[in-house]
Amino acid sequence: MKKYPKYKPSDVEWIGEIPEHWEINRLKYEALVQSSNVDKKSNEDEKDVLLCNYMDVYKNEFIDESMNFMEATATEDEIRRFKIVKGDVLVTKDSETPDDIANPALVKNDLENVVCAYHLTQIRPTRKKLYGEYLFRLFQEHKFNGQFQVNANGVTRFGLSISSFSDAYIPLPTTDEQTSIANYLDKKTAQIDQLIAKKQQLIELLKEERTAIINYAVTKGIDPHVKLKPSGLSACGHAQAGIEWLGDIPEHWEIKKLKYVANLKSGDSISADNIRQEDEYPVYVGNGLRGFTSDYSHEGELVLIGRQGALCGNINYAKGKFWASEHAIVVSRFNKDNIIWLGELLRVMNLNQYSISAAQPGLSVERIQNLFIPYPAVEEQQEIGKHIETHSQRIECTVAKIMKEIKLLQEYRTALISEVVTGKIKVI
Repeated sequence: MKKYPKYKPSDVEWIGEIPEHWEINRLKYEALVQSSNVDKKSNEDEKDVLLCNYMDVYKNEFIDESMNFMEATATEDEIRRFKIVKGDVLVTKDSETPDDIANPALVKNDLENVVCAYHLTQIRPTRKKLYGEYLFRLFQEHKFNGQFQVNANGVTRFGLSISSFSDAYIPLPTTDEQTSIANYLDKKTAQIDQLIAKKQQLIELLKEERTAIINYAVTKGIDPHVKLKPSGLSACGHAQAGIEWLGDIPEHWEIKKLKYVANLKSGDSISADNIRQEDEYPVYVGNGLRGFTSDYSHEGELVLIGRQGALCGNINYAKGKFWASEHAIVVSRFNKDNIIWLGELLRVMNLNQYSISAAQPGLSVERIQNLFIPYPAVEEQQEIGKHIETHSQRIECTVAKIMKEIKLLQEYRTALISEVVTGKIKVI
């Protein structure tokens, strides 16, 4: 990458050196900086408007007409002051954590009747020395953004004053350079984002492949030539109910109620005071590991089913000595049934569909233990469990590799923006 021929000190710590012909100035001298006070309420004596809200900015880099803006009302004065136009940079000024603040979005087009909502700072460059397209990328620079994290004040919620924005120092390339920088970064970041999207899509396909492998293995076995029979009939020909989801199963498999394969029982209650970040035994709740405690309620290698909440029916595994809370159903095998086969079969059964609707959804042990399941011999269960583990490990390794590649791409994207907007590399 090319560099500028000469650099000079910027006298601003986060910027370092800048190209010799660049300027430094405070944002308030190059842009209108204002915090919106337009709320989400609708009043009869106000005009109908569309609101560009906090989440519109937080979740998107660019604001355009394709977005589904909220309908609300505003006074004529608010519409005049906070109507958004092409080149505006909207920035989040509040957050639950100081390290997640000052997230920017660029208004790509003039938008009819769209107003900047509260919890946002609206910045409109004068376009004499500063363009919004460049300023938007500057806000994505981690050191520039870091000064806002330092200035964020609050306890449970953090906020930035208007002076935090208006007094911020900004490097000022020529307007031609700003346009070139913005165009270059638009092109490069789009290419990187496209690569990341393809990799994320590949991860989803791999997860679908894993699900398909497991579904087939626990319902049909791993022999593709095995003779099948309808699962609605038991091995001795008696009709069974409640297994319509299953379809055909291998002819030599049995159909059993879950309660004849394993004992299902809710875990033991434990107070939040007895759960710590560090202690001797893990504590499992409905959705997995919650923390650690000094005692244990169970021992062995067991399947746990989430019992309460929107995610009830979740499947987890626990091994050794541990505490299972009352929010989990502990599944203890009677025989030497393979734990992976049993756990993944329960996962495929989507136990959440059997939850009882209430203020908080929950699973009844009585109902779950009377569900029918397909039952291969223990030796075949072992083969199925090994088959699942082998393919799961292969897919997990591939996913981990792709996630590492995504992280590197994201880091490269961040570094590229930083190098370009601060003049460390030249793109014009």
